[in-house]
Amino acid sequence: MTQPDMSQILAQAQQMQAQLEAAQQEILATVVSGSAGNNLVSVELQGNGQVVAVRIDPQVVDPQDVETLQDLVIGAFNDAHANLAQLAEQKMGPLSQGFDGLI
Repeated sequence: MTQPDMSQILAQAQQMQAQLEAAQQEILATVVSGSAGNNLVSVELQGNGQVVAVRIDPQVVDPQDVETLQDLVIGAFNDAHANLAQLAEQKMGPLSQGFDGLI
């Protein structure tokens, strides 16, 4: 059994580290959105999870039914958060699997 070439392993690790950092920067620069109530409420999140926008259709604003509006905002946020997680998996998943090949 031959020993793996350490310089080659280090070069692969450095390349993967650079790809990982690039993917992280791409995620941070991306804005994802989520919605609820047939787009009556929408939320936009930056890649770091910070809320950058909330849009509420005036037809959903009912002073007698604040709970529904609150539920829609929570639903839109959760949808945006799920979309952010999916983006992270798309960008980072293949890279994290590549580390298995180095060992």
